[in-house]
Amino acid sequence: MFHKLREDIAVVFDRDPAARSVFEVLTTYPGIHALILHRWAACMWHFGWKWLARFTAYFARWATGIEIHPGAQIGRRVFIDHGMGVVIGETAVIGDDCTLYHQVTLGGTSWREGKRHPTLGCGVVVGAGAKILGPIMIGDGAKIGSNAVVVKDVPGGATAVGIPARIINPQADEKPALRPAELKQIDFAAYAISADMNDPMVKAMHGLINHVAKLDERLAWAQNQIQQMENRAPESAPKPDNFDPDYLNKIVD
Repeated sequence: MFHKLREDIAVVFDRDPAARSVFEVLTTYPGIHALILHRWAACMWHFGWKWLARFTAYFARWATGIEIHPGAQIGRRVFIDHGMGVVIGETAVIGDDCTLYHQVTLGGTSWREGKRHPTLGCGVVVGAGAKILGPIMIGDGAKIGSNAVVVKDVPGGATAVGIPARIINPQADEKPALRPAELKQIDFAAYAISADMNDPMVKAMHGLINHVAKLDERLAWAQNQIQQMENRAPESAPKPDNFDPDYLNKIVD
């Protein structure tokens, strides 16, 4: 228990530049408190003390603003930054070295028993306000952009943004979901607005970006065609057999 606590404190210093001392982290970081209480609740849940486990989780929610079901499995060195509004369901699994920002939801999409919450691999980063729903798999090292709604598997190392979430940097052996011009405009951020927010201004801006990207592609194609025509054209056009250089002068006279 104390070894895991030391790891949790070290992770805070690694991922939060605002941390100044161990005492400050132990007394003012709700993510640390939520993880400590969850470990106690998970032990009670495992030994069959269901009500006491749920009451401990309820107290942790009241004290920290972070709701973690005692049945959820959380790995080592997990960092919950700020934490207010985080919800982690009963059958959720979080791997080692993951980072969750505030208002993240690892929720289910059905009322049936069994596995109904997502599984996060190791090193996953979930941005503020993101929702990961259903028994899906988020691969190792994946990143979920802020306010994204993920309802499908995300491969390891990929970045998913938008509503519904789209993969913007798939692996080399997969077909790109967006054009390179769009990839330069949209990138992962833990706090920033994602690509597909419902704001009409955001949608209009991304429509203009896509239009400019198409125009750039057409202009590049036209320039390439002109260059090829110039390379194929002879230096001077051949003169006709009956060419008369004084023909125009004769007409004028």
